[in-house]
Amino acid sequence: MSIAGRNAVFFMRFMNFSIVGRRNLKSSLPIKWVRPEKIPCFKPEKSGDLKPLVEIDTRQYPLEFRDSEELKTADETVKRLFTLEYFPYNKTVEVIRATYLDRVKRHQFDNQSPEARVARMTANIRCMQQFMERFPKDARIKVRLKETIDKRKKLLKFLRTWDYKCFEWILDRLDLIYKPFPPQDVYKRVERKRSLRMLTDKYCEEIINQKLDKYKESLEAQQEEFLEEKIKTLKWIMKEEIGCGLDTSINEDDIKQVQDKLENLRKTRSQKTVSKQ
Repeated sequence: MSIAGRNAVFFMRFMNFSIVGRRNLKSSLPIKWVRPEKIPCFKPEKSGDLKPLVEIDTRQYPLEFRDSEELKTADETVKRLFTLEYFPYNKTVEVIRATYLDRVKRHQFDNQSPEARVARMTANIRCMQQFMERFPKDARIKVRLKETIDKRKKLLKFLRTWDYKCFEWILDRLDLIYKPFPPQDVYKRVERKRSLRMLTDKYCEEIINQKLDKYKESLEAQQEEFLEEKIKTLKWIMKEEIGCGLDTSINEDDIKQVQDKLENLRKTRSQKTVSKQ
């Protein structure tokens, strides 16, 4: 075998060993990451629709026949044939739009105000969401639904800036919750490595906090002994300074302050023991 052939064999063995070695490595940290379930963009949980599509009585007439004088005097069979039950579904959608529009419109002929546009979009969105539950693979309706949700979200964003009270009133009337677009500098895609790093940082923070809490408990346990020793030391310093004829740097008030602190500490500890019992 030539030198080049031996080098190639050695290289392949080395690469195989490194790959196997890396695959067999396991983290000793008690961290388990499970990829979160992705919610489709057209679902109510993502769009912000708190309630499903309003139920419409199919025994009522379409919008264009509600004020018909002929229907009032017509036969019962004719009246039934002119109900929504025997009309195409788009007539029912028109009634649904009118129902949502009546909740927020400013006046009888309001069709182009921001409130009316949001109401129409909400009716269309909930109709398409109901359709997607039956036919989840319809790509054309899915695209239209996503575009309508984004348009409504954009209009709500501007309305929130223009008139916040009206914005809140619309959300309440149409049973919506505003879910804005995430900022580009904050949004991060869900990735395994990044999530593991974040979980590891959180785990390290918990370890640090646990150790700090234990250290704090140990210091609090030594606090009474420390204050007793401090009182003795302060008395000894004051006595030595008086004996040497020097100006005392410690007076009785300093010692009294430490004694009061010691008494308060003992009271709080006795109260804690009584409450535990």
